[in-house]
Amino acid sequence: MSKLKVSAIKDLTGNNGFMLAGGTITATTTLSVSDITINGTITGGSTYIVPAQGGNEGKALRSTGSGFAWSSVSAGSGIKSMQVWTSNGTWNKPAQVGSIIVTVVGGGGGGSGYNESGGSGGMSERVIDVSNVSSVSVTIGNPGGGTSYSGCGGNGNSSSFGSYCSASGGYGANCRQGRAGGIGGNGSGGNLNVYGGGGSGHGSYWSWGCHQGGTSFMGGSQPSSHQQCDYAHRHQSHAAWGAGGNGARHGCRGARGREGVVVVQEFFG
Repeated sequence: MSKLKVSAIKDLTGNNGFMLAGGTITATTTLSVSDITINGTITGGSTYIVPAQGGNEGKALRSTGSGFAWSSVSAGSGIKSMQVWTSNGTWNKPAQVGSIIVTVVGGGGGGSGYNESGGSGGMSERVIDVSNVSSVSVTIGNPGGGTSYSGCGGNGNSSSFGSYCSASGGYGANCRQGRAGGIGGNGSGGNLNVYGGGGSGHGSYWSWGCHQGGTSFMGGSQPSSHQQCDYAHRHQSHAAWGAGGNGARHGCRGARGREGVVVVQEFFG
């Protein structure tokens, strides 16, 4: 096999538009190549140089403004997931979450006899940047118990999301004042803090529905009955989180309130 050795190759025009000499290609005009095979590493300062692909599986190429670099692909934006607590626990931040919206509702107060009903728990809602937060303790307020005529229904307890925000429980019927419905709790620490609804006061059982417990941010209390004794008490769990307990007719027992709740909506960040 013969070999042709030359010191340089240049274009036929003689204008030095293209020159190959000493292993270096020099082009004073545009160099167009239809196909190219590279058996080594591309180096240089051109902004069109693609960074090495090794170890960058699953990443996307992005512009840095002065070049290109591999970056992790974002999972998206908007809401990612939601968690709900109806008993004490701990919130642990899921992967890729940067911010959350927390809604906290306190426990409802208990109802009494002769239609007095409990107040509902308050509500607090807050937007929290959790970029540097990994976990937060969650406390759920227990409800106040129901009682019979002239008795003081139990007060609901507070719910909280760490030290970020909390909501107090509703008062039981007949507790702050005789023959009166319990007042609602209130939220604190949130971007939005709301009182819970108050319970109804003393009245004849012939007044249909007047013994309804305080309505919470999540909804209303147990069903009421015109004449059935302890009807609401028998259906204590059929109420929204944080609602006040329904009252009962004279000689019967009012319903307990409903437990508080903490809801965490989690967003990509």
